[in-house]
Amino acid sequence: MDWDRVEGNWKQVKGKVKEQWGRLTDDDLDEIAGVRDQLEGKIQERYGIEKDRVRREIDDWYSRQTWTW
Repeated sequence: MDWDRVEGNWKQVKGKVKEQWGRLTDDDLDEIAGVRDQLEGKIQERYGIEKDRVRREIDDWYSRQTWTW
């Protein structure tokens, strides 16, 4: 599955995102709206980690998901 599917199913996905990155608020998740660049930026902001590490963490998280749609 590509990231476009994540964007299209953001309401279902954002709970899984919040489980992984609990410092993200509901407002953050609403603002992100499934856009990967915005997700990366918010994770960087909330956790204070560099962009390359955030990308790896998102890739790892994404690969572990079992999508049911």
